[in-house]
Amino acid sequence: MRNSISVDTLPRANSRVMTSEFGRDLLMGLAQTPRSIPPKYFYDAVGSALFDRICDLPEYYLTRTEQTILSTHASEIAEWIGPHAEIVEFGAGSLKKIQTLLDAFDTDRSPARYLPIDISGEHIAQAAAQLRARYPTLLVQPIIGDYTAPLTLPPTDTRIGQRVGFFPGSTLGNFHPDEALAFLRSAAGMLRGGSLLIGIDLIKHPARLHAAYNDSQGVTAAFNLNVLRRANNELGADFDTDQFNHHAIYHPVLQRIEMHLISRREQTVSIGDQRVLFSEGDTIHTESSYKYTIDGFRSLAVKAGFRAGPVWTDRERQFSVHWLHAPRG
Repeated sequence: MRNSISVDTLPRANSRVMTSEFGRDLLMGLAQTPRSIPPKYFYDAVGSALFDRICDLPEYYLTRTEQTILSTHASEIAEWIGPHAEIVEFGAGSLKKIQTLLDAFDTDRSPARYLPIDISGEHIAQAAAQLRARYPTLLVQPIIGDYTAPLTLPPTDTRIGQRVGFFPGSTLGNFHPDEALAFLRSAAGMLRGGSLLIGIDLIKHPARLHAAYNDSQGVTAAFNLNVLRRANNELGADFDTDQFNHHAIYHPVLQRIEMHLISRREQTVSIGDQRVLFSEGDTIHTESSYKYTIDGFRSLAVKAGFRAGPVWTDRERQFSVHWLHAPRG
């Protein structure tokens, strides 16, 4: 069945939808073949809380393994960061991982400023308040916005050391390789003369990947379906979430996990003035998560203008954390 909406008809949608970036992107994505929703819209307050739960699941090795790497090598990483640094965290979320790095510094060398960037304003405001209470001498300045878009950071001064980007969680894997390259190039410019500390998930046995994205408690399924609930709450859409199934699968040729929502039956969904027709089995692609080899990622970073520094992994080489030097000129 052909999609019932097209780009040409989008301006006729009601103002509640078209004045929202989420609404415009949702209609654009559902007008495409195959249908899609940008994964950044997972992260409203509910979605961010669900993702925090995912990170604690036994099947979800990524957070646990990355945390082990950061904890094991925190002192060494702190030396690379240097004294009185400014740390810019992309997609900061709950602000938990940065604490491992902050705790590794001596008081007289601790970072001067922390700029967490996140699209979920409510979630990051609460997390920032908790962080200030724990680190009262650290200047915490949340930036609410899309870190994939151009951003203007506060100016630095001579009291602040190098600017270090922090991008944990293998979130770069959510980008198509061309988008990942574009982001890294943008980050290289933003961090000019500084560095980037980034977590990258590695290629591994498909069974391990399948389990991580199809957890037995159904938290990942709830996280995936929440983007439809968000559309209902914010845009007045009428998705019946009981009529969509979560589906995640690893494609070894593309080296990526794909997450989809699958229509369980023929149905019509209203979004503003638009109607979207779904046949049984139609899918909405909500996320890709690319996996890398160490050499493959380092080559991508060098192509973006970075100079590769040290890399840290766990004993099983499930995950990697890379230090990259941004260009100066």
